[in-house]
Amino acid sequence: MTQEQWNAVDGYFNSLLIEEDDALAAAARAHIDFELPDLAVARNQGKLLHLLARIHGARRVLEIGTFGGYSTIWLARALPEGGRLVTIEWEASFAEAAAAHIERAGVAGMVEQHVGKALDILPALAGSGADPFDLVFIDANKPDIPEYFSWALKLSRPGGVVVVDNVVLGGAVADPDHQDRGVQGVRRFHDMLAEEPRVTATSIQTVGAKGYDGFTLALISS
Repeated sequence: MTQEQWNAVDGYFNSLLIEEDDALAAAARAHIDFELPDLAVARNQGKLLHLLARIHGARRVLEIGTFGGYSTIWLARALPEGGRLVTIEWEASFAEAAAAHIERAGVAGMVEQHVGKALDILPALAGSGADPFDLVFIDANKPDIPEYFSWALKLSRPGGVVVVDNVVLGGAVADPDHQDRGVQGVRRFHDMLAEEPRVTATSIQTVGAKGYDGFTLALISS
């Protein structure tokens, strides 16, 4: 099995099942302008987030890590009339690019963007008196995932869903002695999951256009 074959399989499924309009395509290319690796979720992963939000009947979604707005658009388009998506991005230039893509996608009216450090913004959200979130998507710096997850629990309703991206890290997560802070952050997060009585969860390995990685799906007790 090779990356070329994984790309071919993703391309086959995407060509049959997943339409990507100009707004999504532009958001998917955001990394090019910043001369960065492709940090957005893959096309089929974006559609998976969209379907999870629809299946769950989500009306309020929190996203930690906007980047170019690709997953933001997929999630916002899953919301019913009156739905709201709150997204947080630390890097102002990324948030500015995302805002243009979100506007182009026609979902700006239901997206609330915040720019700054998530661990500063999340407490303010908790104190705002707003309704709890139905679904939280965490796709941000890996060392802080345990703290993001703690806030996701505080900000979500009973029965809420939390999705955490990039939890396999090419298999490095299985190495308890790995020196990378991101790997250790993901391992601390899984230790939290194992001890958290309010949550039932699973983590799934994936291969595809984004290489070898995976995600965690957690359901908060109702």
